[in-house]
Amino acid sequence: MSLKQRITDDMKTAMRQKETARLGTIRLLLAAMKQKEVDERIELSDEQIVAIIDKMQKQRRDSIGQYEAAGRQDLADVEKAEMAVLEGYMPQQADEAEIAATVEAAVAAHGATVAAMGKIMAEVKAKLAGRADLSKVSALVKARLQ
Repeated sequence: MSLKQRITDDMKTAMRQKETARLGTIRLLLAAMKQKEVDERIELSDEQIVAIIDKMQKQRRDSIGQYEAAGRQDLADVEKAEMAVLEGYMPQQADEAEIAATVEAAVAAHGATVAAMGKIMAEVKAKLAGRADLSKVSALVKARLQ
């Protein structure tokens, strides 16, 4: 079953079970997916859907930080609940050993110079997209190159 079909089925289930918070999050996700399909006139692949979910999770993380800094824990809790729903559609996260091995392989392929960081990150991003926090991976690559 494709990821898009699974999300659609989960929306129907949430409607039947009257899970309003879950339903709202799934509808936001489906709207973002539909927007991308209409804008680019394409049918989304699972990888593209994962990229959309990853972007939505990043937005939620930023919002949570801002809400907590402003003392609005009620709004932060709503964002955390949405993050939990979105997390269910992400692929299994890569462990530290797999991330380190991927970084080492990319560094070996492109050379251990700071100038090669863009090429290294492009290769690592292709292999770990949606399975690792790329900002942490970038920091790991920088540390490895220095």
